Formats: sequence, C-alpha cells, structure tokens
Amino acid sequence: MNYKGFFFACLLAVSVSVVAQSPVYLDPSHGIEARVEDALSRMTLSEKIAVIHAQSKFSSAGVKRLGIPDFWTDDGPHGVRPDVLWDEWEQAGQTNDSCVAFPALTCLASTWNPQMANLYGHSLGEEALYRNKNMILGPGVNIYRTPLGGRNFEYMGEDPYLASRMVVPYIQGLQSLGVASCVKHYCLNNDEEYRHQVNVILSDRALHEIYLPAFEAAVKEGHAWGIMGAYNLYKDEHNCHNSITLNKILKQDWGFDGVVVSDWGGAHDMDQAIRNGLDMEFGTWTDGLTMGATNAYDNYYLSKMYENAIRQGKYTTKELDEKVRRVLRLFFRTNMNKQRPYGFLCSEAHYEAARQIAQQGIVLLQNTGNVLPIRIEACRKILVVGENAIKMMTVGGGSSSLKAQHEISPLQGLQQRLAGKVDVEFARGYVGDATGSYNGVTTGQNLQDDRTPDALIAEAVEKARTADYVVIFGGLNKSDYQDCEGHDRKSMDLPYGQDRLIKALAEVNPKTIYVNISGNAVTMPWLNKVPAIVQGWFLGSETGTALASVLVGDVNPSGHLPFTWPSSLQDVGAHALDAFPGIWRDSEKKIIDEEYKEDIFVGYRWADKKKIRPTFAFGHGLSYTTFKVSNLRVKNKVTHDGQMTFTVDVTNTGNREGDDVIQLYISDLKSSVERPVKELKAFQRVSLKPGETKTVTLTTDRRALSFWDEVSGDWKAEPGDFQAFVGDASNNLPCKVKFTLQ
Repeated sequence: MNYKGFFFACLLAVSVSVVAQSPVYLDPSHGIEARVEDALSRMTLSEKIAVIHAQSKFSSAGVKRLGIPDFWTDDGPHGVRPDVLWDEWEQAGQTNDSCVAFPALTCLASTWNPQMANLYGHSLGEEALYRNKNMILGPGVNIYRTPLGGRNFEYMGEDPYLASRMVVPYIQGLQSLGVASCVKHYCLNNDEEYRHQVNVILSDRALHEIYLPAFEAAVKEGHAWGIMGAYNLYKDEHNCHNSITLNKILKQDWGFDGVVVSDWGGAHDMDQAIRNGLDMEFGTWTDGLTMGATNAYDNYYLSKMYENAIRQGKYTTKELDEKVRRVLRLFFRTNMNKQRPYGFLCSEAHYEAARQIAQQGIVLLQNTGNVLPIRIEACRKILVVGENAIKMMTVGGGSSSLKAQHEISPLQGLQQRLAGKVDVEFARGYVGDATGSYNGVTTGQNLQDDRTPDALIAEAVEKARTADYVVIFGGLNKSDYQDCEGHDRKSMDLPYGQDRLIKALAEVNPKTIYVNISGNAVTMPWLNKVPAIVQGWFLGSETGTALASVLVGDVNPSGHLPFTWPSSLQDVGAHALDAFPGIWRDSEKKIIDEEYKEDIFVGYRWADKKKIRPTFAFGHGLSYTTFKVSNLRVKNKVTHDGQMTFTVDVTNTGNREGDDVIQLYISDLKSSVERPVKELKAFQRVSLKPGETKTVTLTTDRRALSFWDEVSGDWKAEPGDFQAFVGDASNNLPCKVKFTLQ
C-alpha cells in the first residue's frame, strides 16, 4: 500500500472538508451579529454551558472544536495582576508577569482630565495584551459614601458626574485595543466589612441620581463590553443576579449588549442566576470562593446543574442562548478579533503615562506662607520622616495588588532628585505594618523596628531641629482595616500614633510638610500647625518621582479633590444619621439591612444642606500660581431640550505656568422636590502661562437640570429659574448667572 499517497489523500480530504464547512463566524467580513448567530447554531448544549462559567481562577472555556480559544480575565484596575496557578491562589512563578503599577483611581479622578483617563486605559490595555488577557476587571466607579470605605481608593470619588466623565475615556482607551473593560461593582457596593450580606435600602431618586450615573455613562457612552455584579443585595436579591438592576435597568433601559460577570463567588442561587441577568459566573472552588471539591467548577450554578436542569426539562434554552450570544459577542470583540495589535509590557511610555497621571493627580491641600515648593538653592538638609516614605504600596489592598517591575518610594524619589545638591536624611518616626506580602507576592522589604514610639519620635524631633525642611510621609497603607478590600476602616483617624509625631515635628520646625498617602480622608487635629499639606494618594510605580517633582517645584500641582474631606465622621450624612453600616435583620446575622438615610445628599451635597464647612471642599486644589475666574455669561438661550453653553474667562494672576480646573455647578431655584443646593454639571481643565487669559466653554444639557421623578420613573426638568455657579472648587465659586428654562 502506498502509505505516502494515502496520507496526502486523507490530508486533502480533510482540507476540502474544512473549507466546505468553514464557519461564517471565522470570516471577519461578516458582521459580529451574523458570526454570533452562526457560532451559536453550531454549538452543543455542553459547549454552551462551558462558555458561561469559569474553568480556572481567571479563565472560562472556549470551544476548541470550533476554533474559539479560552477567555482570560485579570484583575485591575491599576495594573495587570500577576498570574496564579490554574486552581490555586499561589503564584504561578512566572518571570514575565511584572507590570507597571498605575496610580489608584482616586488619583486619576483627581486629575479631572478625561485625556489622562484615556491614556490610562490605553496603557493598561497594552500591558494586558502582552499578557494575553482579554478582559480587565475594572475600572471601579462606586460612590465614595463614607471615608471609612475600605475600597474607596479603587473608585473615582463622590460625585456621579465627575465619575461619569472619567470612566468613559478609560473604557474607550482600553477597548480600542480589543481588551474588554469590566466596570465594577454594579451597584451600591459601598461596604466591605459585610459586603456579602448587606441589603441596601434607598430611594429610587438616590439610586438614579447618585449611584447609577457612572455605570450608565459606561454603558451608553463608553459602550463597556463587561459589567461586574456586586456582592451586596438590593431589594433582597444579590446584585450578581438581580431582576431590577440587571434585567430592567442595565439590559432593558440602557440597552447593554455586553456580558454581566459575577464577582468571584457572587452567585448564590441557580434560578436567579438563570433568569436575572447573569451571563458568566466566576469564582474560586465549589462555592465560588472558599470551599473545594473535585471538579469544583462543574458545581457552579451555571454549570452542570444548569445543564442537567435543561436536559430534565426544567428550563428551555431560551435564557442560555441569550447568555451565550453575549459571551460570543465578547469573544469576537476580544480574543477572536484578528485586528488586535500586539501589546507592550513595562515600556518607557507606560512609565511616563503613570508619572503624568500621578503628577496631575497630586493635590496641594494647604500651603500657608508658601512653604512649598522646596527652595533647593536655599536648602542644605531635608529630613524625611515616616514609614510611608519607604513602604512599598503596590503590594496589598486586595485584588488590586500588583507585582510591579519597580516602585520608586518617596524617599528614593527625593534622594534621586536632590543628589549632589541637598542632604536628605531619614527618620522612621512610626512603625505601622512591617509586613510586605500579599497572595504570594513579597516586597522584599524588612521594615521591622522594635524601638518604642517615644524613641522613634525623639529621634525624628532631634533631627528636625537642624533641618531646613521636614517632609512627613504618613497616612494609611493597604493593610486590613485601612485602604484594603474585605474590611472597612474602623476610624477616620490616622493609625500608628501619627498625630503625636506630626504635632511634635511641627513644634520644632516651621517648615514642616505633611504628605498624606491614602485613598481616603483622615482627621487632621494638627491642621493649623502644619503649613503645607499634600494629598499623595497611592501613585504606583512612579510614586517617588512624581511626589519629588511636585515638592521641589519641577511640576506645578494641579490636582483637585474628587471627594469632600470632612473634619469628622459627624460631618458625613451616613454617620450623622447613624446609617452606616446598618442593622442585622435577625439574630442569625445572615442579612444586614442598610438604609441610605442621607438619600441624595452625599459628600458636598450633605455639607451644603447642613451648612458644614469641611476641612477641604470637593473640587479643592491649590497651585504654586494663582487664578482669577471672571465674566461668566450664557452664550445662547436655553433651548427646549435644555442645552446651553456657558463661557467664563480664566486668568493666571501668578508668576508661573499652571493648570486650573474650572467647575460649573447648577442650582434649581424652585422645585417641587427637595434638591441639592448645587450640583456639578460641567468642568474643564485649562493650562495658562503667567498673565495669560483664556475663555473656557462649559456645555450642559437638559439632564443637568433634571431630577429623577419617582412618579413617572424618568428624568424630569421643571420649567423655571436656575442659577449657574463657576469657580475652581465647590466652596470657591465667585461667578454666577441666572437663567430660565421655558
């Protein structure tokens, strides 16, 4: 027998067969929807079930028979998380899964710059592509309701409009590369301590006016390909399978055509998972989070038990086919997208992006006597104090923990910038969390120090007496009960006895600078004793470089706060009304009901309502120059649909170039319902040379004048008089103009 001829005959027969059956979904010339329907028609029941649930910690199965590869997710939103083993949280031991750590999203929001958000998403997308990740689990846009929120650092502040404007370009930058965003945590995820048990109770107005707008913008404007359900409950249904938030609002009202992904272990009921909008179930082990069993992923709600229920006639394939359509659509947008570019990992451009975002997000909170910037030419010695000057912050905090290729500490940043010019000394000052590991990633730092707090303070004070400047790097870290997933803070106060240290140093050195490293506000009982205060956030790989550039004046600070900085918890609505963290429903402690009693009055809305003067206002941010905002006018009459354009002149009245953020707030002067005193409805970042004046244009629409009408279940703008206020902080609005909606 001619085996060679037989072999080629078989090969030819197989080739002809493949060509003859070449599926439509493999042909990019056909539209995605046609390819989705073709692929769906070719899939078996088992193949359909396989693509809607996890097969490992971070992947779901493709369809090998049809040439559809597995789908890979990875945690964000600040960088691509290092790889773990297939079915364990242990590190995979790879050497090419380091990343650039980008600043936390509180920092991104404080840039008030949508261009930075787009750069952020694009840079992160390139890193994800290199690592062969198809979906990044982020960004997060839950509202900053209380400064005790353990995960606030991952979100974009308290204001729904600001978060909306920043999340859209992030998504667009990421998805332009064929990497899906998975916007989280939808919705009302404002607790960490009891996140699996909290049943949120709130008005429809608060839901639609405060907690949903950023998600709505992500869907309608950003065209997000993925949404992650939250752990908590709303109206007694978990948000990973919620008939109202997922079926009605997300998919019906907003027309979302992507996939709803469960948070890891967020599914709790098979029937609800099938009927209430969940498309892909992810998690760990059998119960989705902690418990293990043989063939664990086959025990998911959307796995074998769902398949068996269909075979037994308990369900039709109607719901299944809709889930699979969405998943296939996601595949064709990402891992089946032949136009996706190659990625880059740890490139110079990504470090530059991280540095720019950090520099634009750093907020100068206070600068009495112009202590900042540090005048290098008149300086011989700078004393740097505090554990946060040396502690790596990219490791820890929960699922956003990273394995950064490098992280420049604040102390290193100043030492590198001032090398050969100024002597930079260091004193520990306080000891916080000396550990440095999370999920198998270690910092390699040994921060153990057995000295007493008194000894540490005494050393710092002695060195401070002879220093030209004292720079304290304090704040929070990413340990439990601070800025960290899984727990909320127990207090708004600084931990580790830092207040004592700061007071002692301020008493002996008039040029004391405090840099707060955190994603949350803290109390500052020494506020009037420390002339210069900087909010330094968690800045990622380029932390030290960015902070040094601002402190010495290479970069003019231009960040503005994305949340109100209260003086105490009693200045926060959720705490003043004793509405956080809620009340256990029964003695078994299975469900905790948390009523949002402050309703729509979150952040500056509450401060305005109660005439509270916060430590620092929403939108606040100083500069090394000064600005004047003047001559506000309405450019055209208000049209029937509420669109209008405001213009205002902004002048740099100082002696150096700088950026300001011009903010427009609108007040409804007479309404049938109670409304906030004012609400942010437009903003624009502007760069000005000394003495330069620019005209800034701010545009709004009818939505900016509307409230959510609970009777009609829709947005409503009532005819009448309104007032627009313009300035560069919610408490600094020198310009106002009245207008009428006919």
